[in-house]
Amino acid sequence: MCGFTGFIGSVDDKEKVLQNMMNTIVHRGPDSSGMFVDEDAALGFRRLSIIDLSAAGDQPLHSEHHTKILVFNGEIYNYKELREELIAAGHKFRTKTDSEVLLHGYEEWREQLVAHLRGMYAFVIWDREQKRLFGARDMFGIKPFYYAQMNGSFFFGSEIKSFLEHPKFEKKLREEALATYLCFQFVPTNETFFRGVYCLQPGHYFTYENGRLELTRYYEPDFKGDTKLSFEEAADAIEQAMQESVQAHKVSDVEIGSYLSSGVDSSYVAYLGQVDHTFTVGFREQEYSEIQDAVCFAKSVDMENDNKIITPEEYWDVLSDIMYYMDEPLADPAAVALYFLSQEASKRVKVVLSGEGSDELFGGYNIYCEPLEYTGFDRIPMCIRRLLGKFAENCMPHSAKGRGFLMRHGKTLEERYIGNAYIFTEKEAAKILKKGYQANCMEVTAPLYERVKDKDPVTKMQYLDMHIWMVHDILMKGDKMGMANSLEVRVPFLDKHVMALAETLPVKYRIDAPRTKIALRAAADRVIQKRTAEKKKLGFPIPLRLWLKEDAYYSRVKDMFETKEAEEFFDTDYLMRLLEDHKSGKADNSRQVWVVYVFLLCYERFFVNGNPVHPGACQE
Repeated sequence: MCGFTGFIGSVDDKEKVLQNMMNTIVHRGPDSSGMFVDEDAALGFRRLSIIDLSAAGDQPLHSEHHTKILVFNGEIYNYKELREELIAAGHKFRTKTDSEVLLHGYEEWREQLVAHLRGMYAFVIWDREQKRLFGARDMFGIKPFYYAQMNGSFFFGSEIKSFLEHPKFEKKLREEALATYLCFQFVPTNETFFRGVYCLQPGHYFTYENGRLELTRYYEPDFKGDTKLSFEEAADAIEQAMQESVQAHKVSDVEIGSYLSSGVDSSYVAYLGQVDHTFTVGFREQEYSEIQDAVCFAKSVDMENDNKIITPEEYWDVLSDIMYYMDEPLADPAAVALYFLSQEASKRVKVVLSGEGSDELFGGYNIYCEPLEYTGFDRIPMCIRRLLGKFAENCMPHSAKGRGFLMRHGKTLEERYIGNAYIFTEKEAAKILKKGYQANCMEVTAPLYERVKDKDPVTKMQYLDMHIWMVHDILMKGDKMGMANSLEVRVPFLDKHVMALAETLPVKYRIDAPRTKIALRAAADRVIQKRTAEKKKLGFPIPLRLWLKEDAYYSRVKDMFETKEAEEFFDTDYLMRLLEDHKSGKADNSRQVWVVYVFLLCYERFFVNGNPVHPGACQE
């Protein structure tokens, strides 16, 4: 696990520019650093040593004849098998790292290298002879990868902030993204909040040669649901696949721990991993804390549990630094809690296992039950349901019971479902914004729905979440918050072989409303306590609603809403009404208030005060 950054193109004092870019991501790799610079390219690397702890594992890594240069972030779990295959084909290895497999694999298979890989990865290979850059991102998007092309230069790296140190990079806010962000709570497209900066989509590789960028999709999930296995046989297959995946994800030369909540996903992974240490965070408010359940589970399987209660002061005081590590506004309150969780884990281990991806693969979100639960209501003619939905949206208060249900069922699935978060409606976003920007959520989701137009509603929702929610929220915060604390986070559910099995499961093995991921729970139920295996999806609860009613935190938000930056983008009278109505208890506007506040914090950190300073700069 590491971080990389670099560029193609000329610039004065290239080594110094590259070093400055690398300094912005020191948190991703505190163990060592390295750089490669020639007349055309500059590749920089920060290393967190996990496999082959010797200096032989340092990057950039050169091919045998120094014609190809690699920087790589991630882990290749089948590297030993690939290494043997490549040795048999005549390749000679100098290290025991998984990194070197990528170099020789590219020499052997060129772009088809990605078809051989099992793991999480983002990497580039610079071919000095052909002056050609090849880069790829794993099939799920576990590892981040950003790129930009401007002023005769091509930038690439693990985090956007590294680009800001290059004199030819133009830092501009993509203001029109704000409307869509207010709906999703993140930017759901491949172009980021920084104009001209893109994230390489999961399951894609690219080539950059002679100033021309070419993108290629190499992986497409296909939920066929065509298994011939009985339900019990499917549970057997899940158990076997998960056992094998967890063991593959334990390949390491350092100790591995595990995150632990009170739910089935992390509990199952921790049990299968037989780790010594598990890690949990929670809050003083009992209904927002999973610590007690996590401690109980850890004790039942003879594991230690290190846990921490996050104080509201800690949570709020770290927010600006969270924006630095995140690069873009992500208004998922759980991201901040995840920062403290990874901080606790990093005190004991360098690597943790985590349960992300289970819900998208096996049908775990409670909302997936909706197409199967309310078939009677959905028989009402759509014209009547549309009228009820419009009444709910325009006339009912946000907190009114049933408002969301009527709004959702007044639209088709393709019109209503944009993922697990829907903070502002498109009308509300337009109303709160000053510059006339309009959100068009279907513009984002329609191409994805088109690819699965022949699938059932549950599968459509899973497919959408895999490409938007999981990539831009779940995996984004997982990587960025782990790396903020120099911690590698591994996700055994998001595995090539597990995915191949999940694609074969029919809907009835995924959802039996109101129960979710029923086949996975059946597998977990065999080895972990039934109360944990069958627990309803909870998420990562944060007492934000309560904090925003307290004077100390209400005042922080109020002060931000009264700044000239808030005035630049928003109808601040509307903002203050949202905040005041929440504090007085008239409505629960906590998520709407939060999504705006997070944007303003991020804007302040990156755009108001020049380039942001690394939080640890004063200690380095």
